[in-house]
Amino acid sequence: MNAVGIFGGTFAPIHHGHIRLALELRERLGLQQVRFVPSARPPHRAAPEVPPQRRLDWVRLALAGEPGLVVDDREIRRNGPSYTYDTLAAVRRESGAGTPLVLLLGDDAANQLHTWHRWRELFDLAHLVFVERPYEPPAPAPELAAFLRGRRAASAQALLRSPAGAWLAANVPPLAISSTRIRQLLKAGRSIRGLVPDAVIQTLTTEDVRALTHDEDPAQD
Repeated sequence: MNAVGIFGGTFAPIHHGHIRLALELRERLGLQQVRFVPSARPPHRAAPEVPPQRRLDWVRLALAGEPGLVVDDREIRRNGPSYTYDTLAAVRRESGAGTPLVLLLGDDAANQLHTWHRWRELFDLAHLVFVERPYEPPAPAPELAAFLRGRRAASAQALLRSPAGAWLAANVPPLAISSTRIRQLLKAGRSIRGLVPDAVIQTLTTEDVRALTHDEDPAQD
């Protein structure tokens, strides 16, 4: 079965931690591809200072030549808030009813998912995989914890036996990289080499750096 992973975020900027996480989950879960979906207008925070098209260009540069990692620009092209439900619904229509879809989420999303637009219906469209940080287990709200009860898949193999409806936790050793840290280094005039793909660094303009260092909200780092 050609399972598809969906990995959303602001990617301001995209960094090696994003790429390594996607590669790790693609292999571990047996996904045919992972789609990076840059958010144009994230519903739960102010939009990044860096324009959506610029962030999309960075994702394209960063993923060039990475087999199985692809760019999905639908949220950049779509008007209105970048709701994950709308994205999954569109991917489901394109992929067909039988294709397993897997939404890849950080543990912060596990704690806040109950505040998302049509969050219960996400499970009608896809499976959810929560990436846990070592020593920091998710602490979902009671409403979400009750909803998740009985929906956990026994394994990645079991997850992909159906197209949607279950969830799984994945403990992935993280790289010590975040967009927040990168913005702090830029603000201090320090190097970000090794943290951000060189293809992206080479395109950074003075205006890009100004926008990045003005953006203090670390959503989806």
